[in-house]
Amino acid sequence: MNLSEIKYCPGTLAKGYTTYSPACLRNLFNGRKLSHILPYDPPQQSEEVAGLFLENRKRISISGVQEKLSFILTKNQLRLTKKGEQGTYILKPIPRDLKKVDQVPANEHLTMQIAQQVYGVNTAANALIFFKDGTPAYITKRFDVKAEGGNWGKEDFASLAGLTKDNSGANFKYEYSYEEMGLLIQKYVPAWRVEIEKYFSRVVFNYLFSNGDAHLKNFSLLESTEGDYMLSPAYDLINTNLHVDDADFALDKGLFADDYKSQSCKKTGHAAKSDFFEFALRIGVTESRIEKLLYPFMQKQKAVETLSNSSYLNPDSKRGFLLRYNTRRNYLIAQ
Repeated sequence: MNLSEIKYCPGTLAKGYTTYSPACLRNLFNGRKLSHILPYDPPQQSEEVAGLFLENRKRISISGVQEKLSFILTKNQLRLTKKGEQGTYILKPIPRDLKKVDQVPANEHLTMQIAQQVYGVNTAANALIFFKDGTPAYITKRFDVKAEGGNWGKEDFASLAGLTKDNSGANFKYEYSYEEMGLLIQKYVPAWRVEIEKYFSRVVFNYLFSNGDAHLKNFSLLESTEGDYMLSPAYDLINTNLHVDDADFALDKGLFADDYKSQSCKKTGHAAKSDFFEFALRIGVTESRIEKLLYPFMQKQKAVETLSNSSYLNPDSKRGFLLRYNTRRNYLIAQ
């Protein structure tokens, strides 16, 4: 994109900024004044940069299909980590082999910002950042790295479920249900009644925003300062349906461990409010709390539209994003 045309903070999407806003700098970059332009050409345009990125990818331990690079903040500049350094940021450039591939960074950034700003989901701090030619990338701060060095304990739900590629095949992170994941929270989290409500809201959010990537490895428990475990900040939230023709839920079984479907779901083929109500009861959400937790997802469409229109998606992708959101919202509010 033309970097001289920036009118919204590439972090918070607040209007009236040509670079990161003070709020973004505080939240993502420890208050340091930082440029929204990386000191690198895109790797596709520079053999030297491509070599540096390739070497960095060999060292990073974060799993996943999308390319991820390890970055560190030195004074007021982000750079690739060197051998032996602990990265504190993850950079995700434009991936390959998807529809609308150039829209992926802006899509993930918008979806994460909506989760946090509109629905109060605790998310990993994130923003868009740009190569020298204006090519966008998504950047997020690692929440598992301690300020003084070292890492907080972190377990994804595939590990909690005891599922690996070796014992369950290549599809291991999808062969589960969200109900079974909720029962893992009851098993492993001391304060599970608090965390189960957060988990419930994330499952509803992922459905509402067509996140077909919400598999077992994209949910984690994180060690707290007291040494127990709670749900980690949300990460990898993205409207995948903009790029691939996927199912309503990432997990093969969907919401339930059995074949339960509400009458509305049987009629339309899509989960409705009554399905999520049953799901909440099964994972241990107090019945009197369910309506309150669901209410924001029935409303707040104006706030979603405002952030979407302020985003870095192109006009066609903005329309597609909102169309998918409104379609899922209509399914959700059905009885």
